[in-house]
Amino acid sequence: MDKPASEGIVDQVKERYGRIARETSGCCGPVPISCGTVEIGYDAKELASIPEEANLGLGCGAPVERLGLRAGETVLDLGSGGGIDVFLAAHLVGPTGRVFGVDMTPDMLARARANAIKGGYTNVEFREGRLESLPIDDATIDAVTSNCVINLVPDKAAVFREIYRVLKPRGRLVVSDIVLDGNLPDALQKSILAYVGCLAGALQRERYFEIVRAEGLRNIEVLADVDFLAALGNNLPDDVRMVLEESGARVEELLGIVRSVTFRAEKPV
Repeated sequence: MDKPASEGIVDQVKERYGRIARETSGCCGPVPISCGTVEIGYDAKELASIPEEANLGLGCGAPVERLGLRAGETVLDLGSGGGIDVFLAAHLVGPTGRVFGVDMTPDMLARARANAIKGGYTNVEFREGRLESLPIDDATIDAVTSNCVINLVPDKAAVFREIYRVLKPRGRLVVSDIVLDGNLPDALQKSILAYVGCLAGALQRERYFEIVRAEGLRNIEVLADVDFLAALGNNLPDDVRMVLEESGARVEELLGIVRSVTFRAEKPV
């Protein structure tokens, strides 16, 4: 029996990000595909505080610094990759806190766990799982974060439903993600390479936040809103260039449309 189209996309995403985990040697190594670049978010001091192998250059923002984390809190990072946001959060919640990272890619999990050992982190744990069905108990998380990953999931409503489930009452989330303020060219929308490159899987801004509200999250506030491709400038990752070449689209056509947004929301009592 054939897989649903959405599962085929998930398999493609898993394969390509597994390859990144295997082939990238460190923050300065070759990145086969990227949703972003460190210039959009992290500063040098933050990056110096964690194992360099945790930084794969895959984010489109810096959500952790906006979570307002406190000592002793429990944090969840969705699509934790090499562990960059998990480790940044671990410093902020301290030894009495706990940070979980969830990722569906075994190679990423292996890399993150090795980084945790290298960095001597005792307050972090990486779990294998899908964002649509998190391996986390109900109402156990103070704060959720994610960096340029939810746009890769076909069923985004399921992700925000799960976020609502695992958050404690008055728990909050700060997420960096890609949304659209306009329409992509048809060829780009149909490109699987564009999907795993964080473009074709993005939703229109209004629809994205409609889903967030529909799943029960409230007090939504956009904290940062950046023209994604303009911010990358001449530093477009190779696979983004390939996406554009494959589709025949030009960067100039997409300026102002592809947005990197960082937003906050919370679970009401």
